[in-house]
Amino acid sequence: MDDLVVVGAGPYGLSIAAHAAAAGLRVRVLGRPMASWRDHMPEGMYLKSEPWSSNLSAPGGRHTLADYCAGLGVRAEHGGPLPIGTFSAYGLWFAGRAAPEVEEVTVTELTPQGGGFRIRTAQGPPLFARTVALAVGVMPFVNFPAVLRDLPPGHYSHSSGHRDLARFAGREVAVLGAGQAALETAALLAEAGARPCLVARRPRLNWNTVPQPLERSPLRALRDPHSGLGTGWRSWVWSELPWAVRRLPAATRERIAATALGPAGAWWLRDRFEQRVPVLLGHHLHRAVEAGDHTRLQLTSATGESVVLDTSHVIAATGFAPDLRRLELLDVGLRTALRTVGGGGTPELSAGFESSWPGLFFAGLLTAPSFGPSMRFVHGAGFTAGRLVKGVLGRLGARGRLPGSAAGDRPDRAAAGHPETYPR
Repeated sequence: MDDLVVVGAGPYGLSIAAHAAAAGLRVRVLGRPMASWRDHMPEGMYLKSEPWSSNLSAPGGRHTLADYCAGLGVRAEHGGPLPIGTFSAYGLWFAGRAAPEVEEVTVTELTPQGGGFRIRTAQGPPLFARTVALAVGVMPFVNFPAVLRDLPPGHYSHSSGHRDLARFAGREVAVLGAGQAALETAALLAEAGARPCLVARRPRLNWNTVPQPLERSPLRALRDPHSGLGTGWRSWVWSELPWAVRRLPAATRERIAATALGPAGAWWLRDRFEQRVPVLLGHHLHRAVEAGDHTRLQLTSATGESVVLDTSHVIAATGFAPDLRRLELLDVGLRTALRTVGGGGTPELSAGFESSWPGLFFAGLLTAPSFGPSMRFVHGAGFTAGRLVKGVLGRLGARGRLPGSAAGDRPDRAAAGHPETYPR
């Protein structure tokens, strides 16, 4: 039986596995490495966050994005957007150096058994683990406006459903949303020869400003500090103090997770977007109907005027809605037994990311209502990984399995070729 099985091999799952292996745990990682980044983002997209705040986490701060880029002769600079393809390749590079070998299997069911868990996969016999960390990313929580769901599947899609937008060349495409995914998808569509139109409920688009230099006068740095989530004291709190967010009342945490760091476009995208994409701002979509090979969107403007938009396809860049009820791999009895944050559908977690079911840990988007908005970004993996592994160590100690008692047979490369020391 393994000490820890990590379900998910994105930035959070790989970071957790790196810390767990360095701590001497028998750990396995299940999933497709960097799947969301490799399979669900169109070619030509860029990383919105700064390279220095987009590191996966290994003990001692090793295997950074800057290390990877330096080895290729690629410049990863503050204020310079980095291609998503480069970041995806970095994640694979990190997986090959800091984490146990990833097993590319699809987990279909997680069920409590005895003092641990049984993990069924689509590719082989079940696995058994004393503890489990669910780092499933965002894809189980794809969010569509309800009015689209009666359309035939070929008439609409989610922005995460496209690796190549060239198939829309010459076609009208309505893009719903006002965040980075919507704005960049629309710009890429236009550059691929499509005729996009952005539709958003917001009365105006928000654009991030050009980032301030890292080296500034002490007064400017104090007035507007840098953080992994942007400049300013509010961003600094979300970035640096997730532990403090967890101590707030549940209703406050839910509100912060839902509203902090709202939709905005990257500064480097603005010219590309505004020069080529028409917009309908302040428009609410209240009906979508099939009209032959087109879709007819019925909108209402901010002044109450009815607007009809005919389009050949609708792309909903409407984000992700974390909810345990949508996590189908969880055994129903286990899922319903979990305590949740306030009136929402996300798990209430300990300081070590452990849920109310002993031995079951969560990471990533589902933890934002517990630890704040940094859990929606790669930057949050640095806070999560070490604390979650400490939580696992505490849980295993409570069950009488102390790490190191059988470390020699753990199947991981950290033990064989990367003797890192876990900071206790």
